[in-house]
Amino acid sequence: MFGSFVQHIRGNSKGCLVFEPLFLIPYSMYGTYATVYMYELGVGATAIGWIASLGLVMQFFSSLLSGYLTDRMGRKAALLTFDLVSWTAATLLWAAAQNVWFFVIAAIVNGFQKIPNTAWYCLLVEDSTPQQRTYVFTALQFIGVIGGMFAPLGGLLVSHFTLIPAVRIMYIIAFVCMTTQFIGRNYATRETEIGLRKRQEAKRIGLAESAREYKAVAQAIVRNPALLLMFGVYILYNFQMTLKTTYLSLYMVNYLQIGDWIVSVFLAVSAVVMLLFMWFVLPRIRERQTTAALIGGLVVSAAANVLLIFVPPGQVAGLAVSTVLSAAGTVVIMPILETAVANIIDDEHRAKMFAILSVLILAFISPSGVIGGWAYQLDPRIPFLLIAAAFAVSAVCMAAYRKTASARIDYPGNSKDNTMEGGAGI
Repeated sequence: MFGSFVQHIRGNSKGCLVFEPLFLIPYSMYGTYATVYMYELGVGATAIGWIASLGLVMQFFSSLLSGYLTDRMGRKAALLTFDLVSWTAATLLWAAAQNVWFFVIAAIVNGFQKIPNTAWYCLLVEDSTPQQRTYVFTALQFIGVIGGMFAPLGGLLVSHFTLIPAVRIMYIIAFVCMTTQFIGRNYATRETEIGLRKRQEAKRIGLAESAREYKAVAQAIVRNPALLLMFGVYILYNFQMTLKTTYLSLYMVNYLQIGDWIVSVFLAVSAVVMLLFMWFVLPRIRERQTTAALIGGLVVSAAANVLLIFVPPGQVAGLAVSTVLSAAGTVVIMPILETAVANIIDDEHRAKMFAILSVLILAFISPSGVIGGWAYQLDPRIPFLLIAAAFAVSAVCMAAYRKTASARIDYPGNSKDNTMEGGAGI
């Protein structure tokens, strides 16, 4: 299956994706234990929430600058420079952490990640066609799923070295792998045609004129109901993902009383389920079914989190069912939603529009760390009730979207009777 994706992926998209495992594999290893690591070093649940919100506030401000800097510096230069700042430096800080202040500084440094995120997104899709983008995002998810299957390596390290030394090792591995990725990708890609033109324009028009362009792009977004609904779903998806990333491992270890090393096993199970769905289910989704499939994925994800709320402590079977449902929902949602957002954004204004989307996301989810921390202290199940609600509202938004726009999203494996040959867009 993956081989059929690769033949449709060329140029910068290929250059970006080929190095992506060097990020996703170590991230899946330490990401499972990041919150528990903080907790074991004496950072309380409320403080974890405040640190998460601090990171989101920093990402908010870096998002404001990301479109301008991506255009001004060029996609490649902005990507390399701020990846080294936000990830290379941050992983070293996490590895050396001794108390809460290390995590505060790391959150500030890592908060610059929205600048390379915008640059990477532009570099990934700008020189590709709408038809190719579905393959790009599905291949990206495939790589992410494979990366998730390496999470048990983190569990083995934890079982052998105990949690804190093991997580320090994971962060050092991440430092080496991610830095190698950033440098290798820089050599494997070239500046996009739009990036070259925007770099010259940004030097000529200056910051004030660029700010006026931001205003015009923002007004265009507000006037487009379909775009607002799609952005709303994307924002809610990021909201729930922030809560889930911050509190799921902690919930499993402290509330459900699952062993530290077993947590990574559930991430691996999730990866296997996603891989099976990518192999057997996604290629059967026709173009005309993509919006319905996305709604179905949102509903299944909501159900998975509702089930998680009712899983009794120590009940592995219920947690396993919730994990399978969540994986099934995610594998359907991600490529369809990412492709829809990529195709609905105009290439000419991609950096600025994606920067605005990032700002909107962060404006809504920045309080999620504090809200999640407060809710977790009140009752550890409440954050997952909020996650389920986010999925339910997203399903309603997509139902409304279907009435306001005709979703045209190609999917790999579709037969020739759909728009595989005719193009894709929103």
